[in-house]
Amino acid sequence: MDTTKNRPRRSSSRSGARRRFSSSHTRSNGRYALENTHSRRHRGQKRSTRRKRSGRIMPTFDPSQFINKNPVELQEEVYTPKHTFSTFGLTGRLVRTITDMGIAVPSPIQDRIIPEILEGRDVIGLAETGTGKTAAFLIPLIEKTLKEYARQTLILAPTRELAIQIEDELKKLSKNCKLYSTVCVGGTSIRPQIQSLRRKNHFVIATPGRILDLIRQKKYDPSQVTTVVLDEADRMLDMGFIHDMRSILSLTPTDRETLFFSATMNRDAQKIVHDFLRNPVTVSVKKKEVTNSIEQDVVTYGHHDKFATLQKLFENDELKRVIIFGAMKHSVEKLSKELTQNGIKAESIHGNKSHGQRQRSLKAFKSGHARVLVATDVAARGIHVDNVTHVINYDLPNTFEDYIHRIGRTGRGNKRGKALTFVPAT
Repeated sequence: MDTTKNRPRRSSSRSGARRRFSSSHTRSNGRYALENTHSRRHRGQKRSTRRKRSGRIMPTFDPSQFINKNPVELQEEVYTPKHTFSTFGLTGRLVRTITDMGIAVPSPIQDRIIPEILEGRDVIGLAETGTGKTAAFLIPLIEKTLKEYARQTLILAPTRELAIQIEDELKKLSKNCKLYSTVCVGGTSIRPQIQSLRRKNHFVIATPGRILDLIRQKKYDPSQVTTVVLDEADRMLDMGFIHDMRSILSLTPTDRETLFFSATMNRDAQKIVHDFLRNPVTVSVKKKEVTNSIEQDVVTYGHHDKFATLQKLFENDELKRVIIFGAMKHSVEKLSKELTQNGIKAESIHGNKSHGQRQRSLKAFKSGHARVLVATDVAARGIHVDNVTHVINYDLPNTFEDYIHRIGRTGRGNKRGKALTFVPAT
């Protein structure tokens, strides 16, 4: 990944947003207390951090507020779509490909947003991972490209892993169509990407830092772009890409179509929407409330026995496929090696690893050759693995949003999951 462009920006603490983790606040009669109201859970968690003298931001996130040993068994609402893939007006071969992929009916966001994109409207899709949002923008864009072969689409994603996953889905959906695509991301050699950009590409899928480098080197011309897709825009903004995003958008034609997808809509996201989208249609599809539906607990550890405490957890066979989150790249790598040395096969993903190393680690975890994946927050973004039984916050997250993003890796769909957060004993 580009060391200058893809480095996450650390956010400073905001006044009124600090909630120190303390024994007096969290313990009640020897047990951790759970706050009663949902609104109180959210208040003050936006930037719950403080700085150490070294300058590194130290988390003060309070996980005890989210202890939930009896998660709600939520029944997903049955959604009745207004359309089928054959009634969207899609090309027959595209409909057949979708059917062959086993996609029978449109998901809620697909049902509601595909017609808007086919009409050429700018859209805001408020949807999380797992709602079918990638196909929601790829299907209509493939259809429009088949009818207008000169179209060029630029898709921006926060991480290389997500960019690769988008292209994988694009290839599946367009396998019977002669459409060409290129992935341009940091962490890999830029030369093959430059070579690939010399041909006609209907879709360029990129991370902001790398595509901006290619634009500045005059290897990619954004002036011919017909559609820009901002996928997981909130994550790109969190990672400090706001200026890159603005630079890229400002270099594309003013009459382009802009598709904005985000799980949340913060102030920076609202500014992007205001400045670059034209009369957008908003479609909001929210999944179940993560904090209510995942079993959550804390694990206390002594000053010198944190790793031993973690090791003991793995004596439980229920921890079949586990993602462990750590704060720093070097500590994530060290923890992964220590687990493997102690008989718990683990892989790691962090910013110091090359693209190839990260893909090999992810493949080992997905295939079951590794029981554990140890990751940093930034490196794990855009990675989706099914059937994760447990998420362990070995190091505290910085913010409520990071906490939600982490624990949302388990309990996906109708699966049950558990999240454990390590806190020091007092």
